[in-house]
Amino acid sequence: MVYYKTEEEIELMRISADLLGRTHGEIAKNIKEGVSLSAIDKLAKEFIMDNGAHPSFLDYNGFPNTLCMSLNDVIVHGIPSDYELKSGDVISIDCGVLLNEFHSDSAYTYPVGEVEPEVMKLLKVTKESLQKGIDACKINNRIGDVSFAVQQHAEMHGYGVVRELVGHGLGRHLHEKPEVPNYGKRGRGLKIKDGLVIAIEPMINLGTRAITQDRDGWTIRTRDRKPSAHYEHTVAVINGQTEVLTTFKYIEEVYPF
Repeated sequence: MVYYKTEEEIELMRISADLLGRTHGEIAKNIKEGVSLSAIDKLAKEFIMDNGAHPSFLDYNGFPNTLCMSLNDVIVHGIPSDYELKSGDVISIDCGVLLNEFHSDSAYTYPVGEVEPEVMKLLKVTKESLQKGIDACKINNRIGDVSFAVQQHAEMHGYGVVRELVGHGLGRHLHEKPEVPNYGKRGRGLKIKDGLVIAIEPMINLGTRAITQDRDGWTIRTRDRKPSAHYEHTVAVINGQTEVLTTFKYIEEVYPF
């Protein structure tokens, strides 16, 4: 069942999403060589809690941390460790906030120091793919139109589009229906209408789309060990208009990419 949100509920989600955006801004200030993943995770947890909210991912199905921190060939669900960032790394940071009984969810992939041009292009195209998906998320379109827009843009550049992991609805629960794949056909799937709130999140690989899972039960990697990128926004449809509830503006104020 899809839970459509009222205008009042979307307003509460907007407040949650703004705190999430500000959390990403604090994270962005600390994406530097020599900073450990665990230190960034601790900072994010404290910032969210100091603002009267709860980290959505912490203890979710047993996940041990506030952030999913996915380094280089890790696609999603990486567990923070004492690893220290170094030049040439790329790291996807996925975070969720529970505030006012509603979740928000977004992710951003950061380059660290001097990153190979082909990897920088992957990040750029993945971010563009997210925008293509958002542009297709409009009244009377279908979820398949969103999926197709993401897939077409990524594959046009020769990248692998992950299929086993998808975007999703969200609200009072972190994961709700509908699923929002990053591949699909136009005109298929749920019809988009007022009150729909979804997380659109392209996960795009430099190489093939094939994945593997680590023994920890969480970490998902590219099978060919080539880098992957991941960007995500929480998007609502309200009064016939599409609105991106989460924001990258706090990141872009302090981080050059």
